[in-house]
Amino acid sequence: MVPAVVVTALLARRPATALAIALSIAVNLILPPRESLSEALTNAALFAGVTWLIAEICWGFRALNSRTRDLTQQLAAKDAMLNTALASVPVVTLEANGDIRRLNPAAADLFALTEKAARGRPFIELAPGFDINAIVGSGAPGGPLEAKDGHWTGLRPDGATFPLSIQYGIVPGSTGGELIALCLTDLSRWHAADAQARELHAQLNKVWRLNSLGEMAATLAHELNQPLSAAATYLHASQMDMERAGPLGDSALRTTALAKGQLLRAGQIIRRMRELLSPEAHRLDSERASSMVEDLGPILTMIGSSKGVTIRLDVEARDDRVQAERIQFQQAMVNLTRNAVEAVGDHTAPEVVIIGRVLSDTHYSISVEDNGPGIAEDQIDRIFQPMTTTKSGGMGLGLSVTRTIVESHGGRLQVSRSALGGAAFSFNLNREPSVENA
Repeated sequence: MVPAVVVTALLARRPATALAIALSIAVNLILPPRESLSEALTNAALFAGVTWLIAEICWGFRALNSRTRDLTQQLAAKDAMLNTALASVPVVTLEANGDIRRLNPAAADLFALTEKAARGRPFIELAPGFDINAIVGSGAPGGPLEAKDGHWTGLRPDGATFPLSIQYGIVPGSTGGELIALCLTDLSRWHAADAQARELHAQLNKVWRLNSLGEMAATLAHELNQPLSAAATYLHASQMDMERAGPLGDSALRTTALAKGQLLRAGQIIRRMRELLSPEAHRLDSERASSMVEDLGPILTMIGSSKGVTIRLDVEARDDRVQAERIQFQQAMVNLTRNAVEAVGDHTAPEVVIIGRVLSDTHYSISVEDNGPGIAEDQIDRIFQPMTTTKSGGMGLGLSVTRTIVESHGGRLQVSRSALGGAAFSFNLNREPSVENA
């Protein structure tokens, strides 16, 4: 009967096993007795105890087997996930002397080498300046490996180079000793994005200088127009007096005429400068508002981080195609954002938000808001005037130039109280509803 109980314990649960033991005892008692009743009961009790103990052992074996199977499956799943992750990360394994022991396919693609061609070569041939002693002598089990120039330089067989970062870890080898695992990151895309951001920043600075010159030319033309006109009028009156003087005034008349001509020419030059530098000369193209703002991400991050200010973008990307001159628009946004960052500098939790929303079928609204002190009522009418500033060392052209750019886009720059508690500078751009947004 014991084998039957063991099989039941291996295949079934406790109730079924208990039933099998009870049936075995019952059958044993029903069969023709070969012993006394007391001996039969004693044997039945012993049988029940022994078989139950065997059943417990069987159940423990089943549980252990099930747990082992689950752990094996979990380990296989984790191993598959690790292999998938490592397949996309370039990994190079080095011997303690710095020679390459193996590299995975991602690392082989990174250096344009086969594993066979790379195996046994010093890693310094692929990353000039690499020093294995810096890892061995550090005593650290792993971490980033710093380079003098901020990044390592990878070298391919054709002589091409690329920026590289290295993370290392020291692992035990299968035959004793230690191996060094290097996780590599190609920084080419990051450097390209950084170069693109720097180029955009340079373009915006150039546009800012040109716009500032245009605003100064406009201000000079306005301020100098009256004195130049008055001087020309006085010279004209002098000419008339000299004409009445006859031949004695001919020489002075010619000199006065030349002076008058130069005054008129000066006014024309200033007006011409204003026309050449005015943003109104720029052509408006079809642009996506969200794209123009998001492209400024690296520059806005730099502006905010320099003052410890959080800059958040909340620009609606749906139906956001507008008419704009991309660089001019971005210059206006940078200027408004920089002003907002400077305004919240003393706040305990400074924040600047750039918001873009579809306002109507014809207009898209852009606003730059902050949680600073806001604009005083008596300053609202003055802040857009050229040469007006509240900053020490400021030229007072920032908001004036920004207003000119907005007006060249058919909008109007307005200031109001922000829901954040500070100032909100906003304007509208003309939408292009007939063009499908990408």
